[in-house]
Order: sequence, then C-alpha cells, then structure tokens
Amino acid sequence: MPRFGDLEAAIMDRVWAAGVPVRVRDVVEDLQRERPIAFTTVQTVMENLFRKGWLRRAKEGRIHRYWPAASREEYSAGLVEEALQAAPDRAAVLARLVARMPRGELDALRTALEEAKEREGLS
Repeated sequence: MPRFGDLEAAIMDRVWAAGVPVRVRDVVEDLQRERPIAFTTVQTVMENLFRKGWLRRAKEGRIHRYWPAASREEYSAGLVEEALQAAPDRAAVLARLVARMPRGELDALRTALEEAKEREGLS
C-alpha cells in the first residue's frame, strides 16, 4: 500500500474530517488557511486520488463532490499490515507495539480481540 504524499495526505485529512461529500473548492479554502495553493493543483490531486481508488465522487451540476472510499482507520490498518509483512518476526513487532500502548488503548485492544474471538466462534 503506497503512502500518501504530503499534499495527498493533507487533502485526505480534510475529506475524512468533513464527514460529508466535499467540493474541490471546500478543500482549497481549507488548505489556503495554512498556505497558498492553486485550485487546479488540488483538483488534479483529488482526481488522482479518485483514480487511485481513495476517493469516490458524484457529479452535481458542473462540479463533483468527493468523499472517502475508505476510512482513515482502514488506511492506517493497511500501513500497519504492510509494515508487519516486511518484518521477519511479526509476533515480535506486535509485542513491542503492544508494550508501548497506553492503558486505554490496551483496554480497547482487549475488547477488539474478544469481539474477534466471538465472531470466529472461539470463545
């Protein structure tokens, strides 16, 4: 799974945060609060993200509205999965990751593991 470039990541952050389909203009205006950026640059990158399968879109008059094809969590999980595939000892990597987790995240992980066991009928 390829990582997003800086501008792709900034655009995806805005689209994920919006929670509703957005226009290119919406993303441009949000990005311009931090730095100057051309409408056509954002439009091109959003078109590329659409072609790569990260964004979905629908035509509304003369404009497109875009929304994420996958959640931020799905994207992050894909990156973690890719990192694990590169490790010769996945269990050791997971053990180190778990050892670094704060208590609240460990509790959430335990809950997720229990739910996975129930779905698999392993309880």
